[in-house]
Amino acid sequence: MKRGNFISALIIIFSVPSIAWANVKRVFSRSERGFKIPSGEGRIHGHIQLKGVNANMLDVKISGSDTNGDLAIFEQTSLSQGRGTPLHIHPLQDEIFYVMDGSYIFKVGEDKYDLKTGDSIFLPRKVPHAWTQVSEKGKMLVILQPAGKLENFFVTMAGLDHIPAQEEIIRIFNENEMQVVGPGLKVD
Repeated sequence: MKRGNFISALIIIFSVPSIAWANVKRVFSRSERGFKIPSGEGRIHGHIQLKGVNANMLDVKISGSDTNGDLAIFEQTSLSQGRGTPLHIHPLQDEIFYVMDGSYIFKVGEDKYDLKTGDSIFLPRKVPHAWTQVSEKGKMLVILQPAGKLENFFVTMAGLDHIPAQEEIIRIFNENEMQVVGPGLKVD
């Protein structure tokens, strides 16, 4: 074996345990302290006011940074009757919605659902989905597992100094591990 190949092999052999250890350390390095997020408040970012897709208010309740990316929970105050999201896919995350107030329509794959206060819906990863707010106002709890980049998407959309065009919205979706695959839902 040539000297260069021997040294490369040694580097690989000794780096594998350190890579594995880094992942184990990440899982076990979470804080052992709980925390409270008061009603009507968002953790880390305060209230996040969206622009473009809809004008809803998001509060991060549990950030992906709190869970090493395993879970994220958001409270959404819906202020955009007749608007929601375009049909899109999360290739890596499952999404759960719990309607705290109001009514919404959801499309998951080919199926449509009417949800109202107290209803929940599961949106599996890799399945196209969209939702639209039916009631004048509403509130939903949104849970993502694993967390993915949805929090960054919300922060980016809120940070815009303009209402984005459709092309910009699609680009921001793509940059945050989501793919727009169709238009939003219309309220009948």
